[in-house]
Amino acid sequence: MVKLTMIARVTDGLPLAEGLDDGRDMQDAEFYKQQAKALFKNLSRGQNEASRMSVETGPYVFHYIIEGRVCYLTMCDRAYPKKLAFQYLEDLKNEFERVNGAQIETAARPYAFIKFDTYIQKTKKLYQDTRTQRNIAKLNDELYEVHQIMTRNVQEVLGVGEKLDQVSQMSSRLTSESRIYADKARDLNRQALIRKWAPVAIVFGVVFLLFWFKSKLW
Repeated sequence: MVKLTMIARVTDGLPLAEGLDDGRDMQDAEFYKQQAKALFKNLSRGQNEASRMSVETGPYVFHYIIEGRVCYLTMCDRAYPKKLAFQYLEDLKNEFERVNGAQIETAARPYAFIKFDTYIQKTKKLYQDTRTQRNIAKLNDELYEVHQIMTRNVQEVLGVGEKLDQVSQMSSRLTSESRIYADKARDLNRQALIRKWAPVAIVFGVVFLLFWFKSKLW
């Protein structure tokens, strides 16, 4: 069965639409939504070049397609036919582009096209039962094949992004530590100059005061 459906802009990972009732009958629904958003974040950084991919996660599989800088993603049971999952996404893609194509690049807030949920729900119902005559015909359609679509593990896919985050954090930490070191070095140099020239300044000060008193007394 189709468990989760989300649509996001690839350039920045901004979520554009979502199946509003997705995940209500599923344990850890929020956990898998966060994984989906992490996948979008990875895609926005150009981590996965494939325009079609399946990503295994626990008892489920994420399937996504990228078209026109938009990622259409669904999560299904592992037993759900891969071919139907991708045809479901193709149906969503075609309608989303037709209805919202001109506004995708200018969308500035999350879920700007939340009304598209109506179409998601209607289409999802058509694909839920794999035994209907319609879906059996789609499974037998030789014009649409998915054998070449890569399947990866979610830890492997998200691990790339996590490593990049670690490198970024390490770089930020090193930059911060370098600044602290530079500040300490300046303080030490200042203290060394004070220790070096303070006695000289004191001597000159005493001599100046002696001459001043002498001139006043005479």
